Amino acid sequence: MSWVPSLSLHSLRRAALPAIALGIVALQPVIAVPLARAQDDKMTPIAIPAQPDAIPLKTGPLPGAKNKESWHSQYGSVFARNVTEATLTPFLPDPAKANGTAVVVTPGGGFRTLSMENEGWDVARALAAKGVAAFVLKYRLNQTPADMPAFERSMAEMFSGVARRPRMDPERAMEDIAPQIADARAAFVLIRSRAPEWHIDPQRIGMVGFSAGAMLTLATALKGQDAKPAFIGDIYGPLSPVTVPANAPPMFVALAADDPFFANGGFGLIDSWKKAGKPVEFHLYEQGGHGFGMYQKSTTSTGWFDAFTRWMDMHGWLKPRG
Repeated sequence: MSWVPSLSLHSLRRAALPAIALGIVALQPVIAVPLARAQDDKMTPIAIPAQPDAIPLKTGPLPGAKNKESWHSQYGSVFARNVTEATLTPFLPDPAKANGTAVVVTPGGGFRTLSMENEGWDVARALAAKGVAAFVLKYRLNQTPADMPAFERSMAEMFSGVARRPRMDPERAMEDIAPQIADARAAFVLIRSRAPEWHIDPQRIGMVGFSAGAMLTLATALKGQDAKPAFIGDIYGPLSPVTVPANAPPMFVALAADDPFFANGGFGLIDSWKKAGKPVEFHLYEQGGHGFGMYQKSTTSTGWFDAFTRWMDMHGWLKPRG
């Protein structure tokens, strides 16, 4: 049987991409898979979906960006890359169920792609069903080659060149995502400016992110200045220790023990929050890998969303505002 590297987005994220982009952990080599599976996992270019509700955040084009935004499908989900203009898409709850809480949802993808469905729209719809006004942040991304074969080759070259890169200080890593933090800040400004229209309590706006989106969520809480999320959810993001400010929000963390990127580097982020005396809840699932999001799997990691919303309810964020 012929064996080739699977360059599908799902496999890339399971193997190396988030760790490269986040610069937090040393990487393992890309795992080879059978050709049959590689073809099952094939990324297929698609037309950019209509997004009539997407609101431009007007943070400007990504400096130096030349390639236009493009999308592809895989595993029944859709992904965006080469995003140069940030947008925010509202998913508002039934007014009869609205509780006044809002959540900014930040998909992952190593700052090179965005898992718009599994870690974006599907999460937002589920939150809206709980009475929460959810907003999917399509933040600006690092540029990748425009055509798919070149994109795949660039990823393979990137993996081979940096597979043993040492850990980077989390504070430095946050400096490298300044444009994305600016996008997140703009999202909070927009939501607060339209809070009366959307029936949102400006003091009850949280944020949840996945993988690279989890890093952006954490960076927004730590370095986002006026953003000040009321609470944050870190779903399979890096767990390196950080300096926790006095106004740090409550934090929910979910990770699988078999996550190939972030399960073997300790749980310094949890310790940092706890030592600072800040509320933190941590779920370490036995299995689930990386990138499970809203995919329905046979592992207990599928229960992260129910656990997250129970945690929100415990803090009163699912109860109608007084």
